[in-house]
Amino acid sequence: MTFTFRPLDPLRDAELLHSWVTHPKAAYWMMQDASLVDVERAYMEIAADPHHHALLGLDENGTPVFLMEKYDPAHRELVGLYEPRPGDVGMHFLTPATDTPVHGFTRAVITAVMAHLFDDPATSRVVVEPDLANTAVHALNKAVGFVAEREIQKPEKMALLSFCTREQFLAATGVAA
Repeated sequence: MTFTFRPLDPLRDAELLHSWVTHPKAAYWMMQDASLVDVERAYMEIAADPHHHALLGLDENGTPVFLMEKYDPAHRELVGLYEPRPGDVGMHFLTPATDTPVHGFTRAVITAVMAHLFDDPATSRVVVEPDLANTAVHALNKAVGFVAEREIQKPEKMALLSFCTREQFLAATGVAA
């Protein structure tokens, strides 16, 4: 599977995003009760934030098939919860619910997301903080080279702080970035 990325347009993409983030499968996204306007506002805030970016992952036909966010953990999400290093980049990703799952799709998505992040030579380490209860994403993270460091208490959840260097990603996936 090959994916490309484009910046998310908060107004143009709000309906699609709303259907993704409010689906029961997206419970860990914590937007279950969000209205369309709530989603527009949340992503307009991200679009205006120099330390947080939202991108859509597109399939070979140019159809949006997943969401990724990258952020600077020295300024967003993890401020005061760990000691950031130069080159750290925070990441979230969401694959939408589907009635016709494709085997290996989510693993292909996280691999593409990580390769995209490491395409930037300034990125030396990717940082994630998924919900402690989200064991499915912990397994995916491990599959692409993440190493869990410790549990942390965020305002909205108990999370598992994990890191992946460029070298760990290459060793886990064979994908040079």
